[in-house]
Amino acid sequence: MQTTTVKLYSLRYDEARTYLFAAAFVLGNIALPQLCHLFHLGGPTWLPIYFFTLVGAYKYGWRMGLATALVSPLLNSALFGMPVVAMLPAVLLKSTLLALAAGTIAQRTRRASLALLAAAVAFYQTVGTLGEWAIAGDLYAAVQDFRLGVPGMLFQIVGGWWVINRLIRG
Repeated sequence: MQTTTVKLYSLRYDEARTYLFAAAFVLGNIALPQLCHLFHLGGPTWLPIYFFTLVGAYKYGWRMGLATALVSPLLNSALFGMPVVAMLPAVLLKSTLLALAAGTIAQRTRRASLALLAAAVAFYQTVGTLGEWAIAGDLYAAVQDFRLGVPGMLFQIVGGWWVINRLIRG
């Protein structure tokens, strides 16, 4: 298991940095889905709307992650119609769960390993799928991320680890 020493932060809502970082991560969560949607089933396969929420919450704390988690899907839906309005409750639920899980895990462990990022992803996907099932009443639709999105979950874990540990070390 790869574990490295990395600086992790817990930004507060009264800090301008929180909003600057959130804006940057929201832009990432807008650009990456647009790139992925150029390919057939790119969104459901790569789950790009969650990537920068994971990175932001893990690196800069749950507050910054929560801002990213809530604004990204709403802006994407308003600007590009993706996710469709009917999917917003499930996407917002999963985004919120991811931000809270990633921020909490990072704050408690003060480490960023593949296993810890996998735990955050597994948590939001499992609990989020149950919530989506409760919201939509359709188990087949609720488990779509597990049917199609495994590459995206792996990308979140490995790519998120790389960005946190190598790209934004400071």
